[in-house]
Amino acid sequence: MIHELQDILNAEKQITKALPKMIEASASSKLKDAFKTHLKQTEKHIERLETVCKMVGVEAKGEKCKAMEGIIKECDSMMNEKADKSVMDAALIGCAQRVEHYEIAAYGTICTYAKQLGMNDVLDQLLMTLDEEKKTDSLLTQIAESTVNIDAE
Repeated sequence: MIHELQDILNAEKQITKALPKMIEASASSKLKDAFKTHLKQTEKHIERLETVCKMVGVEAKGEKCKAMEGIIKECDSMMNEKADKSVMDAALIGCAQRVEHYEIAAYGTICTYAKQLGMNDVLDQLLMTLDEEKKTDSLLTQIAESTVNIDAE
C-alpha cells in the first residue's frame, strides 16, 4: 500500500506539470476548461495524498512513477506533431484518458488495500479522489463524443 501511495503521489505531481502544456495545446474551449478544472483537482489530490501519508505514518515522497512518465512522454511527443487543431484536441483527449485510466487503476488498488486493512479514514480520502478521476474520464468522453471527435472527423 505504501509503495502504491507514493507512486500515485509522484504521478499526480507529474500530471501538474503536464496539464499546463495540454491546456496550451488544446483549441477547444470545453477541453481547455476541463483541463484547467482537472489541474485544480490534481493539486487537491496531492494535498489529500499528503494527508493520507501522514495518516499512515510515511513520508510524502517516493520514486518516480515510470508508468506516468511514459504516458506523459507519449503525450509530449504527440503534441509536437503537426496536426489540425480538432485532430490535436482528439489526440489530447486520448492522452488525458490514458492518464485518467492509470489513476483510476492506481486509486482503485489503494482503496482495496485500505479497505482490507480497515483504514476507513484513509479509504474515505482516497474514494473522493477516485470518484473525481472517474468523473473527469467521463467528462473527457462527453467532450470527445459531442464535439471534438466530430470536428476531427
